[in-house]
Amino acid sequence: MSNTRIFPFLRYEDGPAAFEWLATAFGFKKQMIVPGPKGTIAHAQLSYGGGVVIIGTAEPDEMKMKTPTEAGGSTQGIYVHVDDVAAHHARAVAHGAEIVTPMEETPYGSREYVARDLEGHLWSFGSYAPDIPDTDPGSA
Repeated sequence: MSNTRIFPFLRYEDGPAAFEWLATAFGFKKQMIVPGPKGTIAHAQLSYGGGVVIIGTAEPDEMKMKTPTEAGGSTQGIYVHVDDVAAHHARAVAHGAEIVTPMEETPYGSREYVARDLEGHLWSFGSYAPDIPDTDPGSA
């Protein structure tokens, strides 16, 4: 069995505000934060269930990552499995998340919705949970 895990990472213009907002609006648990210079975040981790997302303040560096504002829109999205989609949706709405796709039942058996966070990153939340194989085909 593989120990490989995937941890998406995002950059925000205001990393500290995003860290707080993601915990409040989307229910992420604050796991750790490493401050950067001048009130920025060098590295922060937020968890939800068994998953972790890493965030930091956007800085000009060798990765050349763009925020949605700099890119002119989102270039990817993150899907998070949640147990109670309706309650999660209500929390997100109450804290100002922009709902992009209303909560719906999908043809593949999921109840889900899509929202933008305070800086425009796309997040999908729903009941879909793909099967995870017991072995990593990349390790064969």
